[in-house]
Amino acid sequence: MSQSFDASRSLTALEQDNTIVAVIEMSKAKWLVAALVPGFKRQPLKKLDADAPALLKLLQRWRDEAGQAGHPIKRIAVAYEAAGDGFWLARWLRGQAIEAYTIHPASVAVSREHRRAKTDRLDTELLMRAFLGWLRGEKRHCTMAAIPTMEEEDSRRPSRERERLVGEQTRLVNRIKAILARFGIRHLRLSLRQAADRLEAVRTAEGTALPHNTRAELHRFLERLSLVRQQIRAIEQERERKLATGPAAENDPHAMVRLIARIIGIGVETADMLVHEILSRGLRDRRAVARYAGLTGSPDESGQRRRERGLARAGNARVRRGMIQLAWRFLSFQKDSNLAQWFQARTSDGRKTTRKTMIVALARKLLIALWRLVTTGEVPNGVVLRLAS
Repeated sequence: MSQSFDASRSLTALEQDNTIVAVIEMSKAKWLVAALVPGFKRQPLKKLDADAPALLKLLQRWRDEAGQAGHPIKRIAVAYEAAGDGFWLARWLRGQAIEAYTIHPASVAVSREHRRAKTDRLDTELLMRAFLGWLRGEKRHCTMAAIPTMEEEDSRRPSRERERLVGEQTRLVNRIKAILARFGIRHLRLSLRQAADRLEAVRTAEGTALPHNTRAELHRFLERLSLVRQQIRAIEQERERKLATGPAAENDPHAMVRLIARIIGIGVETADMLVHEILSRGLRDRRAVARYAGLTGSPDESGQRRRERGLARAGNARVRRGMIQLAWRFLSFQKDSNLAQWFQARTSDGRKTTRKTMIVALARKLLIALWRLVTTGEVPNGVVLRLAS
């Protein structure tokens, strides 16, 4: 995205007499397209198959009809909710010289009635109202998601795949341990490569060999576990290769990963996740960084009521979870840093609830410090770095 992009409002003046404004309610098989077309007395509404060329043909037809009605079209703006279809359609439309945006679904205001009518047609009306307000430059109508390039999306896949594989590895190990525990077996080390071969010699608490079906099931579990571990190693080896051969430019993601990984207490996996999920996005300031990570508060104030409902949790869950885990680890490895001393001073009362609250504040401060490190080169005060390799 360009530097002038503002997710909360459009910075380009809206001239409705020569602008087609369209929104799309998307499903797997059909798209419902609603539009405001200059010169049309009624708002057109068209259902299409989920096909991008058909959508482009429809927009071009509306543009020609508007021109015939005396309204030459200079701008076509299209928006749809960011969901399972991702950003490919927005990128494709931009390649066809059409403005395309993706709306954060949670940012669109809806009726708070307990039971309300909900149809695709009504959804397009909600999207149209929110999108028009955004195009007029009015804040808080909706928020747009930054559209990543295909390369940016692809760069996030290894970290996310590894996260899923690690979760799958944990589930397999727990399942194998649960099966063995039913027979009183607790000493088999699953981390050994010969674990499958040792099943034949394992004896239950009654002194007998494992039953045939159980042993066969465990062999299949161990085969899947071995495959998952091989895939994790392949991802890690490929990442190490890219880090070793990546360009040395300061704003390059590989250089950012190497810089953050120099901080004692932060590994390559955490650094890679943070860079590709948030630090390479070009966020404008520290508030945007904290807000994207979902590490900001959600105050609830009305009349005399004043309370805090906790984290907003509207941002990237991977970043938020990773930063809170990193904050606890940071306290062990960087005890002399200003951030760690700040945390210790505010949790000196020893209460667990205070530590639980302040660790989130530390995670927010640490994330902003890492953002400043990769953008300006400012090393957090008191933080110890590894020697550059």
